[in-house]
Parts: sequence; structure tokens; C-alpha cells
Amino acid sequence: MPSDIPLFPKELSWLSFNERVLQEVEDESVPIIERVHFLGVFSNNLDEFFRVRVADVRRLTAFTIGEEQKQHFSDLLGQINSRVLQLQRRYSKAYAEVLSVLGKHNIHIVRETHLNEQQRAFVEEYFHREVLPELEPFFIDERNTMPLLNEKNIYFAITLALKGNLRRYAAMEIPTDTLSRFVEIPARKGKREKVYIVLDNIIRACLMDVFRHVLPILSAQAYMFKISRDAELEVSEEVTQNIVDRVERSLKQRKYADPVRLAYDAEMPKALLGLVKKKLKMGRYDSYTPGGRYHNSKDLMGFASDSRSHLYKRMAPLPTLPVNESIFAQLRLSDQLFYYPYHDFRAITNFLASAAIDPKVREIRISLYRVAKNSRVVAALINAVRNNKKVIAVVELRASFDEMANIHWSHELREAGVQVVYGIPGLKVHAKLISVVRREEGKNRFYTHLGTGNFNENTARVYCDFSLLTNNQSVGREIYNVFEFMRSPDKQPVYRNIIVSPFNLRTSLEEAIEREIEAAKEGREAGLFFKCNSLVDSQVIEQLYRASAAGVKIKLLIRGMCSLICETPGLSDNIQAISLVDKYLEHARVYIFHNGGEEIMWMSSADLMKRNLDQRVEVTFPVTNLEHRKIIRQIMDLQWSDNQKARILDATQSNTRLANREGKNCRAQDAIYSYLKHLGQED
Repeated sequence: MPSDIPLFPKELSWLSFNERVLQEVEDESVPIIERVHFLGVFSNNLDEFFRVRVADVRRLTAFTIGEEQKQHFSDLLGQINSRVLQLQRRYSKAYAEVLSVLGKHNIHIVRETHLNEQQRAFVEEYFHREVLPELEPFFIDERNTMPLLNEKNIYFAITLALKGNLRRYAAMEIPTDTLSRFVEIPARKGKREKVYIVLDNIIRACLMDVFRHVLPILSAQAYMFKISRDAELEVSEEVTQNIVDRVERSLKQRKYADPVRLAYDAEMPKALLGLVKKKLKMGRYDSYTPGGRYHNSKDLMGFASDSRSHLYKRMAPLPTLPVNESIFAQLRLSDQLFYYPYHDFRAITNFLASAAIDPKVREIRISLYRVAKNSRVVAALINAVRNNKKVIAVVELRASFDEMANIHWSHELREAGVQVVYGIPGLKVHAKLISVVRREEGKNRFYTHLGTGNFNENTARVYCDFSLLTNNQSVGREIYNVFEFMRSPDKQPVYRNIIVSPFNLRTSLEEAIEREIEAAKEGREAGLFFKCNSLVDSQVIEQLYRASAAGVKIKLLIRGMCSLICETPGLSDNIQAISLVDKYLEHARVYIFHNGGEEIMWMSSADLMKRNLDQRVEVTFPVTNLEHRKIIRQIMDLQWSDNQKARILDATQSNTRLANREGKNCRAQDAIYSYLKHLGQED
């Protein structure tokens, strides 16, 4: 609902974040294959935005009681749609520019109208052999009902011109589930080049053949469209009903959820577009996004990488712990801090693999939110069971858009003998925890992981996250007790070394900020440095406004949504905020408090959102190791010094770059890699 606290609408702030992604596409200094991948990221982000954020606003617009509030949400929906159309126009222009640059590097994505004789023969043979058997067209005339459409897929709306000046309309799914979206075809004779055609254009090239034996067709034209449905899961909290069944049933219901957005080829004839809207039962509060002939551009995230470094550049992960030494012996000597993707994520999979076969390990506990498709993490847990370890996995079934994958993994784990816990009614489990219990010298000893990111080998290659492996027994006992709470919610232990949401994260955060406010009022130095993905909680924002008014110097590094209005006299004079978008996704959460010169540093799985503070199991932990604090502080300072990829989050979130900042050029992600590499060489 509208708040009395000045807030930037979180939905518009999210679109500002996606504009920063689009800026990477538009940036000519970005390697071209990375620009292609950013096209895919932008498209994928927008799909999820409509399924979640816009769906929420649409529901509020339709069902809020009270004309003033209803008008507020209706106006917001209009602002969202207007902003999306602006970004879509820029996207189409950027897409054409990227294709042009690819061509200069002898990488071509061609239309069906640009094929030479040899290429057309290849396409026709491929179509009849691979594509035609997968096609299932259906008519959508007035007398036909529209079958259920899958929002994950793309479709053609087709106009068929028949003899006698007749016309019929049809639709057809493009089978990207079973066939590659990008098909490499023969290069032109004598050319050293790579040539691709998208599956859509293969079908366009042979569209007449789909209907040739059914109707006397004179011509056929195809126009792409896709829908986004409301992704809200309606999962009841009945403890008597199996949660797996509840989530599975809710996922099935999601298939029938109302469409909230129609994205379509702007060249689609009005009569056909009107028919599609009617068949989909699109309403007054739904969104319509005209675009080019291609949709589901998220497939570009998987577009073939070119081996030439100037087209696609990734840094090799830095080594972590020696594999020829016991990881438990190394942890007894010192805690270990890793920062992915700069460090190799195998530090974690090796930790679990070692625990799985170590004769002294008695028990492994882990929380799983999103895991990789071919997960070495899961493989290690199953192997631990084979080696007679007690293994408990807390699997969060309601991880957005990974629900089916997590149901699959929960079945795999249960069948292997792992004790699977499905979380807590009313609370998502979002903490990133591992607890290993090892029997040493006649007593149990804890080896513990605390982190900011998921146990996912794939995302760890591109998500920037911290992991801490610690031998601290007080922390280890409390993390073990967090798992006890997740197994038996009636057990609510006291935590002295860690901060656990939903119990005391909000109050601990408020108290820490309040200490800075009191220090500033007394004329002492006071400061906050927060890095997170989202800052939208109104209570936290109101307290930060008060801190600014008191004189607390506040630095914010926010990747995504930021509802705090920055750089506004009388409101946020002492608050500076920037956002970083680069080749790696900034995902870590770090909260630093000046604390009278005795700096307090927290890392967390939680963002500054109501759901993270009050409605999830999250763990925030202080960083006490002096060397680790120095490393984290240096990384934060490098990110704050970025003047290549940083954008200012001003009052309008217009994404002005910081390229004119005084001092030498600093691209934080490159500088961090060099810093950590140098540290490793010193060791």
C-alpha cells in the first residue's frame, strides 16, 4: 500500500536495474559475445518481472477496495508499461547493432530471406528431418478455442491466405524444448565465418509445407508471440497435508494462471492480434509489449561463445585449498574465506566430498535453495549416506522458478536415504548453511559453512558470493541449532554468535543503525556501508533517512531494487548510492558499521526486504577474523571506487555512469581479481 515515507516505487527501480543490463548491451567496449549474453539476461529478467512484480500490481489494481488506492496502483501499472515500452524500443535498436557487430567478426545470424542456394537446401533438409515432426499447429478462428499455452515457450500466430480470397488463422508452438534455438548452417563459399539461423526462421522458410497437404494455401505469414502468467503460488500452510503434494498441485495450477503480459511481433496484423488477445482473454489491466520478430531472447544467454578472447573473456578461477591435504586439518589451523567466481567453487564441493568419505565424520547437514542441474553437491550427500553418515538436507521447495527442480532433488535425496526436511510453514529457508559433525578425541567437533550464495556450481561461475568455512565451535553449535529449529520449529534456541531471521535480524539491524545515529548526534564520527541486492523495506529506509539527517555518512551498493530516494536535500543529504553491473552478477550481502572506530562487519544471506527480515530463515554472521575483514573491506572499497561500470542511483535512478570520477580508472571486478590473485601468490 502507499506509504507516508518517501519511497521510489520498487517496480520502477527494478526496471532501472534492467536498464543497467541494457546499457551493457549498448556499451561498445564490452566484448561482443558478452553483449549477446546481456541481451538474453535483459529478456529473461523482463519475463520474470512480469510474472512476479507486475502480476502483484495487477492483482492489487483489480482487487484493492477504495478508489484512491485503486487509482494509485492503476497509475503505477501505467508507469510500468510506459517504461517497458521505452526499454523495449532501445532493446530492439541494440539487438540490431549487436547483430551488425557480430557480422564484422564473421559471426552471422541470418534470416530465411538471406539464404543462398546451398544454405536453403540445408535448411529445408533440416526442417523436414528434425523440425516438421515436432510441429503441432492448431486453428484459432472464431469457432475454435485457444488451447492452454505454456508461458515458457514461444508461438507463431499464422495468417493463411486461401483460394477464393479466404483467410484462416492458426497458431503453433516453436519446439525450443526439443531443438536448439540456434542452428549452425554452411558458410558461404570461400568465407571463414560462422553462420547461424534461429529455429523460428527455419520454420518461416518452410511454413507452407506445414499446411500444404491440409488446405489450398496461396501464402502464409508467421508472427511470433509469447505470454507471461501470474507466477504466484497458492500453497496452503496445512501441516496435515504433504508439502510436496501442495507445491506440485500449486505448480499445476500456475499453468492455468491468468496471462499478465502479451509480447508480440509489432508487424502482426491488427485482426490477428485482436483475435489472439480475445482467445487469451486478456483484460484491461494486462500488459502488451510490441517488439521485433524474435521473442524469448533469453536463449541468447546460451549463444555459442567464441574462443577468441576479445569476443568473450572470462577469468580462470583462483585455486583455493590444496587437495592433497586434509581439509579438516587445514580448517583447524585457520578459517577460510572464499569469494566466487574469483575463487574456485570446488572448495565447497571438495569439502563435502571429503566429509562424505572421512571415517571420523558422523553427520552432514545442509540447506538447499537452488542447486545445479548435475549437482556435485547432491552427489556428495548421496555418497555420504553410502558411507553410513547421517545426512539431513533442508530443501526449500518454494524457491521461485526452481520448484520443480527442487522437488526432483528432494525425491532423489530421499530415495538415497537422506533425511529431507521441507522447511517451516510460513517461512522460506534462504540461509546458506552446512554443518559437518566430526568425532575427534572422543568428542564432536563442528566444521561449518556460512555464506551469501547458493550451493550451485553453475551460478557460482557468474555470481559474486562469499563463503566462510570455519572451525569456530561456538558458531558451529549455533548453526547446528538452526538446523534443529528447521527440523522442529517449536525449538527456538538463543543465538549469541549469529543473527537469525525472523527472530532478531530486524532488531539487531535497527540497534546497530541506532548506535550510529546516537554517535552522530554526539558529534562523533558515524558511518554505514551496506552492500545488498535490494533495499525496499520501508522501516529500514525510514531509519536510514533519520541516520542521514543526524549526520551519519552512508554508502550504499545496491545491485537491483532501491526504494530509498537518494541525493535529495533534506531527506538523504548524507546518503550516496551506486549500482554495479558487469560480467559477473553482484550477489553478496555485506553490512558494515563504523561503531566508534571499532568497525563491525556482517555478511548475510538476507537482503533488506520485508520478506528477508520477517518471513524467511536467514543467517547473518559477524566477520571476526582480522585478515578476512581486511580482504572484505578491500573488496568493498574497490567496488566503491569503480568508475567504469558503476552507475549513480540518484533521485530519479537515471543510471548516470561514474566514468568522470577523479582518480585513475577502476573496473572493480578486474581489480578484485588482480587483488585476490596477488594475495594467493603471497600465500
